[in-house]
Amino acid sequence: MANAGMVGLDWQQRINWDRLRKYRLERARARMKAAGLGAMLLMYDENVRYVTSTLTPGWNRLKPGLRYAMLCGDDAPVLFEQGDIGMQIERHSPWIPKDHVRWSYAWIKGAAGPASLAQVKKFTNAVKQEMKKANVAGMKLGVDFIDINMLKVFGEERIEWTDGMTPMMEARAIKNEDEQEALRMVGAIGDAAHWEFMKFLQPGRTENQLTAHIMQYLYSVPGMEDVEDVIVSSGPNTWPNWRNFSDRIVKPGDIVFMDLAALTWNGYKSCYYRTYCAGKEPTSEQKDIYATALKWLYDSIKAVKVGTTTREIASKWPSAKEAWGYAEEDQAAANLWGHGLGLAQYDQPVISRIWSLDHPIEIKEGMVFALETQHGKKFEWGVRIEEMLIVHKDGIEIISSFPVEQITVVDPMPGYSTLAGR
Repeated sequence: MANAGMVGLDWQQRINWDRLRKYRLERARARMKAAGLGAMLLMYDENVRYVTSTLTPGWNRLKPGLRYAMLCGDDAPVLFEQGDIGMQIERHSPWIPKDHVRWSYAWIKGAAGPASLAQVKKFTNAVKQEMKKANVAGMKLGVDFIDINMLKVFGEERIEWTDGMTPMMEARAIKNEDEQEALRMVGAIGDAAHWEFMKFLQPGRTENQLTAHIMQYLYSVPGMEDVEDVIVSSGPNTWPNWRNFSDRIVKPGDIVFMDLAALTWNGYKSCYYRTYCAGKEPTSEQKDIYATALKWLYDSIKAVKVGTTTREIASKWPSAKEAWGYAEEDQAAANLWGHGLGLAQYDQPVISRIWSLDHPIEIKEGMVFALETQHGKKFEWGVRIEEMLIVHKDGIEIISSFPVEQITVVDPMPGYSTLAGR
């Protein structure tokens, strides 16, 4: 489909959202059964969306238990929505049978205080009822989240629970044609945002002004649900990369990078770095360091193919000791990095020398992930680059298209400085 367009039309087949919903649901069910589970209790936003295709609004995220879902045997998913919001679900999400929409029993991570245990008992009774209705009572229950109150009540009720996150991670790892098209759209939006950043960047602006401008730009895009973070770092903030923004003023000659850390379009997320130089040409040293980071990146990209593993990809990167003199790999966490993209910013595979060398994961057709590298001089400047890609049977497709071959120079007076390139 290759980035056909954002809205649905009667005259052109684009993303087939009904096909996408059915694919995700049945893939989750297949992985549930492969894991020997009778049911799954899903409380993380990305998993709830994967099986129910319903939206968790921003205020509701990262609060497991305000809304949750169950998938039991061959039955349709059951959604436990907060309060009477379920009436809106019945209007907007007709693929969920009306009698499968419930209200939730929340304790808000213990904020309910002494009432928390009583709420978890009601919650647990509802879980048991759904498993009984679907004829899977007594079978293993997979859960993607557990807390101290659940542990106590599940034990008292003799619920045999186990890992439900791994089956969901396995399900989400392989994207069908519609999910791939959604992620192409994410890439195209990212391309546009970096172009907008290039036009807006200039010495005198602050990191947070730059972040705010791109946030505003992204929220004007149809289908944009959330922008989790726009990272803008400049000068000494770029190395070590603190992955944040501040009110620091960008100066002429500063290295600046911007990361679209999880713009979310119809649920699908980005991660997309580019490096800029504001007001002057980068120095020869900066160009050399960038060339090194770019080589690391594309060496790892060239290693990606169906049937290889994350070990082969991570082995293309130098060790933390070789690159920066660090004592161990964990000290360089996320410096040389890869991670799956989908309804979560960290789908499988996650690639790092920390674990991929000893615990490799096979690369499969339909995986979508980002690879990112960085390098720099401590408390002076650093560069970071990232590409997003889709794995196909016969090769890879890079879906981030903003130029990457060199540092992007934003200089209204090219060649003006006699010190340019020094």
